[in-house]
Amino acid sequence: MSGKTHDSDGGPEISAATLAYYEERAERSWEGTRNHDVRQNISTLLAHIEGEPPYEILDFGCGPGRDLNTFSELGHHAIGLEGTQRMAQMAREYSGCTVWQQDFLRLTLPEQHFDGVYANAALFHLPSAELPRVLKELWQALKPGGVLFSSNPRGNNEEGWNDGRYGVYHDLESWRRYLSTAGFVELTHYYRPAGLPCAQQPWLASAWRKPRCP
Repeated sequence: MSGKTHDSDGGPEISAATLAYYEERAERSWEGTRNHDVRQNISTLLAHIEGEPPYEILDFGCGPGRDLNTFSELGHHAIGLEGTQRMAQMAREYSGCTVWQQDFLRLTLPEQHFDGVYANAALFHLPSAELPRVLKELWQALKPGGVLFSSNPRGNNEEGWNDGRYGVYHDLESWRRYLSTAGFVELTHYYRPAGLPCAQQPWLASAWRKPRCP
């Protein structure tokens, strides 16, 4: 992995290369992740959304549609957002849901539309220089009181290229600073997979609320 990078001008190139990585490996990625058990993550998001279901859910970085399909089967109004053309098409075919193909760095989202945003293994691909802006865009897309869930591979704030993909491996305190600065209030956090020693839990999951009053 390369050293830390803070050049926002490199954002488009970083995004293009990371998307190309997943475009080339769409089928392989699907076969490797389709049976992952993320029920804990889905349940955490839904448990913190207030009001009566069905909910309006944005699956941010939905990949081939595994979790998007789950939200739909649970009766919610789920929309996927995916950067790669192949995975977006796979998600549409697998889930039957609407899937927006959008680069994470060039989002076009409706304001105050979603009860929940579910970002599983997605936001860590954003360069740290771009993360505050994208978090604010997700904040604006949520209804007042809405919930953002994220799960990212954790680390010691390393940033750079890893096997052809760009990633930022936040620790808890760093992640808290970014989310709090964007206006979110922490609801919960935990490490995954559940039931293992901390050293064997590489994923940091957390849920955050957009306050009803600014």
